[in-house]
Amino acid sequence: MGYVSAVPPPRTDADADAEPEARERSGGRRSVAVALLLGALGATVVLLASGRTWARGTAAIGSDSLQLTADGRAVTGLPAALAIVGLAALVAVFAVRGRSRLLVSGLLALSGLGAALSALFGADGRRALDAQAARTTADSAAHVAGLTQTTWPYVTAAGAALILAAGLLALRFGRGWPSMGGRYERDGSPRTRTAAAVDPDRPEDLWKALDRGEDPTTDPGADRAH
Repeated sequence: MGYVSAVPPPRTDADADAEPEARERSGGRRSVAVALLLGALGATVVLLASGRTWARGTAAIGSDSLQLTADGRAVTGLPAALAIVGLAALVAVFAVRGRSRLLVSGLLALSGLGAALSALFGADGRRALDAQAARTTADSAAHVAGLTQTTWPYVTAAGAALILAAGLLALRFGRGWPSMGGRYERDGSPRTRTAAAVDPDRPEDLWKALDRGEDPTTDPGADRAH
């Protein structure tokens, strides 16, 4: 029976250099999942919350009063539009590389920031309700009374903040994220495909070669010789 040492083998410089790289790859994979979740969830929240009632009020019609409501798209269409831009940018992040990925990541972050600010500054809803009161009463000077706001503008802003967070993650970690063009090498050239060896005495090999679109009657060695 041989001697077994309980002392771990000494660490080499290669092991020390590989650890930060492995941690970076692991952090990159986690950041991809988190960014996709935040971006998709944030855009969904913004689009749904923008269709909810943001403000309520009343308009006087003679001696009566009419209840009026305005949803987020009537108050301001910017959050929903920017959420769609953010979704497109989130997908485009994985379709580009290098500086283009940095620019698209910035667009993603700016979409979230713009959607949040427009939701907060447009939360009042008075202008939309005044326009609705003027149409309803046929009086251009009509104004809404008893204006109240709901929490949906702030829910919209919270969803936009998730889009912003996804953009910030893309700016920080996006350089190491995978690309849709993974079948290409880093220099942009397609990877060479090595033909599998085909045994003419094995019918299953011939069928597999035909399925791959190869000519089983051609000798790969002869092609390389040329």
